[in-house]
Amino acid sequence: MMSGEVPWLYAGLASYALATVLAWRGLTTLQLAVPAVQRRAEYQVLIAVLAGVALLVTALALRWQRLGHGPFVNLFELLMSQLFSLGLIYALVYWRVPQVRPAAAVTLALFWVLGLWILALEPVDSVLPPTYSNDWLWAHVGFGKVFLSFCLVGSGIAGVILLRRAHWFARRCARLPDDAVLDQLAWRFMLIAFVFHSLMLVAGAVWAQDAWGRYWAWDALETSSFLNWLGLGAALHARATYRVPVRVGAALICILFVFAFFTYFGAPFYSEAAHKGVI
Repeated sequence: MMSGEVPWLYAGLASYALATVLAWRGLTTLQLAVPAVQRRAEYQVLIAVLAGVALLVTALALRWQRLGHGPFVNLFELLMSQLFSLGLIYALVYWRVPQVRPAAAVTLALFWVLGLWILALEPVDSVLPPTYSNDWLWAHVGFGKVFLSFCLVGSGIAGVILLRRAHWFARRCARLPDDAVLDQLAWRFMLIAFVFHSLMLVAGAVWAQDAWGRYWAWDALETSSFLNWLGLGAALHARATYRVPVRVGAALICILFVFAFFTYFGAPFYSEAAHKGVI
């Protein structure tokens, strides 16, 4: 029997799919350089993303009401809540920072790693472990979602830098800002991501102390997350100190995002530690 939230989830994914299609079509209008047409295409993308966010809010609210706890225990819930938070934060960035809009074709395509993944999962119900009834968990999870969202934005811009070398993509990106401008913008978002990653680690340590009586235990997720923090910090230091080639920097951003992705969506579900959600 299908859970009540699933149709709303599918509708939200369909809205994200529409936004992705509109973003790819927008590359053509950008190439034509008709300002009015370009603005209309950008607003269509924004509306489609916001519609997806609204539909996912409904799905999350229905599941929360049915199970009586927030969506952060099993993988299905984590993916659904992450699709919501990524969409919400990306919509805000898209609205407030016009320079990132041409990269929407790449950024929204990355949503579909999660979108296709959640379609392959069963909406299994979950039970909230006692250690998850803690206010610091909300801060920890919230900072983590903001970190991954800004990391996604930076990776989308870096993806444009790399993909515009391909002939088909290059013709449609001819009127985008040059690589140096995109590089600077991408690293600004990675710096913001680093700040929220730091806050996530601090909030997680306080939560762990309240829940298990220790700040740190070097479990799989803690270790992977700390390595992710070190890697991002080292990359930002290298970018600020040395003359890192733009394409190398873009590739480095994409690698850091992939590492963050596997940390966030992999480690909690193969680790036998408390982060698995069974204690």
